[in-house]
Amino acid sequence: MPGPRPRATLAQVTATAHDLDAVLAQAAAWRAEGLGVALATVVRTWGSSPRPAGSKLAVNQRGEFVGSVSGGCIEGAVITEALEVMAGGAPRVLAFGVSDATAWEVGLACGGKVEIFVEAVA
Repeated sequence: MPGPRPRATLAQVTATAHDLDAVLAQAAAWRAEGLGVALATVVRTWGSSPRPAGSKLAVNQRGEFVGSVSGGCIEGAVITEALEVMAGGAPRVLAFGVSDATAWEVGLACGGKVEIFVEAVA
C-alpha cells in the first residue's frame, strides 16, 4: 500500500520553475533554428522520485538536451524515446520504477517510480 506522497519544498518548486523556463527557452531556440525537438515531462511520481511532477527535459534531433526528469538516472532511456518520437513515433508515456527490470537497466537505483510523457514539439 503506497504511503503519503511527499510534498515539494519551496526550494524545489522554485528550482523547478526556473528549470522550466530555461528548458522551454532552449526548446524554442532549437525550433527557431529549424531543429526537431521533443519534450519529456514528469507527469506522476511515487516514493522517492528524484524530480517532481512537472519537471521537463527537451531534446533536439542531434541528441542534445537540456533539463532533467530524474537527475540523471533515466535520462539516456528518455532521450532514446524522444528521438524515436521526433522520427515520427507516437507520443508516449514511459514508466520506470525500482521494481521494474527496465529501471535497473537504465540506472534508476535511486528508488521510487516515475511516469514521463514524451511528445514532439510542432
